[in-house]
Amino acid sequence: MIRGLIVAGVVALGVSAVVAQTSVIKDRQDAMKQMGAATKGPGGMLKGTEPFNLATVQTSLRSIADAATKAQPLFPEGSGQGDTAAAPKIWQTKADFDNKMKGLAAAANKALADIKDEATFKTSFPEVAKNCGGCHTDYRLKRG
Repeated sequence: MIRGLIVAGVVALGVSAVVAQTSVIKDRQDAMKQMGAATKGPGGMLKGTEPFNLATVQTSLRSIADAATKAQPLFPEGSGQGDTAAAPKIWQTKADFDNKMKGLAAAANKALADIKDEATFKTSFPEVAKNCGGCHTDYRLKRG
């Protein structure tokens, strides 16, 4: 009977770990999707396919800064398995990854303070996009 309880406990612990990992992966994917959605409007404005709208840009920048801040702790050691595009390099160079996430939030907050009109948008927002792209290049796996 004690052996059965021990086995049940070990199985429950394993299931809890899988559930926790699945949850952290989903949470960080949600944060990344939030960032992706936030870049659509300003991206169109930069390309000239959408008219400039300061309120949209400000909302997008707040969303990017929020998502970058939320996402940073969502990459704990051992959460690289499963349905994730997170590259193993994240955990091999964790300090650099964390600094890039902080840099993205900082760039979004700086752009939020700097952008007052279309001209300042065109000079400031590309720095935010560059920060996004830098992480994707180094820390995101290419999927089919």
